[in-house]
Amino acid sequence: VQLQASGGGLVQPGGSLRLSCTASGSIFSINAMGWYRQAPGKQRELVAAITSGRSANYADSVKGRFTISRDNGKNTVYLQMNNLKPEDTAVYYCNADLNIRVGIRFPDYWGQGTQVTVSS
Repeated sequence: VQLQASGGGLVQPGGSLRLSCTASGSIFSINAMGWYRQAPGKQRELVAAITSGRSANYADSVKGRFTISRDNGKNTVYLQMNNLKPEDTAVYYCNADLNIRVGIRFPDYWGQGTQVTVSS
């Protein structure tokens, strides 16, 4: 199983980016999917998460600016980031709670990170 994230980059303050993360391999089902981020010298923190039923929750710092969504048919989760701020600069990681078969669950599966840099 692999989680492949993409979409990071360099953007000016006030700009937008869209991150994508696709799960591939031997997957039976995916429960929640989410995005975390880790800035230099800081702990990894939850940015947003979404259940299989598309119920979402967000960190207070991104509410109103970021939107998480998913395409269950494509095993893909997206993070639309608008009005980006320098403090959003971090490595963003995709996370999934998934089952590779009935009864075999990986509640904390990580993808590789993608760098987001917000700077003028």
